Amino acid sequence: MRNKKAVLYLRCSTTHQNLEIQKNDLRRYAEARGLQIVDEFSDFGISGTKDRRPALDQMLKAASQRNFDCVLVWRLDRLGRNTKHLLTVLDELESLQIPLVSLQEGFDLSTPIGRVVATVLAALSAFEREIIKERVVAGIQNAKAKGKKLGRPQTVDAEKILNLRRAGQTYSQISKALGVSPGSIAEAIKAAKQAS
Repeated sequence: MRNKKAVLYLRCSTTHQNLEIQKNDLRRYAEARGLQIVDEFSDFGISGTKDRRPALDQMLKAASQRNFDCVLVWRLDRLGRNTKHLLTVLDELESLQIPLVSLQEGFDLSTPIGRVVATVLAALSAFEREIIKERVVAGIQNAKAKGKKLGRPQTVDAEKILNLRRAGQTYSQISKALGVSPGSIAEAIKAAKQAS
């Protein structure tokens, strides 16, 4: 693939992540193989489960215009976590005769074995995502079964807190009785004193 034009496709699903590791690794890979990077497409803070992503859409449009010869991704799941969509993207690139190279998995989709590996990895990635979802749901159900309150905290009833405090109860006792943190109790008492 020497002297060919390459593009990088980069993605991270949250704004707390950084694209620099992907970018640096892919630039080194391209340099070592004599590939000329002509563009970089970055979807920042966008889930790989979404079929429509601004940078991915731009990259596919540039591919249809034959603006480059190959696509480099850091890992296949950066391109997508939805197996069906990922295979659609791969088919589109293949129909344009634009190979995709996945650095971390170490394969080139211009080869038949690379294509098989990509299909299996895409299916495993989707499977992993479903398992994680199931674990989250099971964790929530387990917490509810144990009586844990989930979601946003309810508003603190300052009047109840003041009455319980006047009755001689400690912050800890009030906390257990009302299901609010001792910090919230202290804030409610402080606000009531300032208001009076």
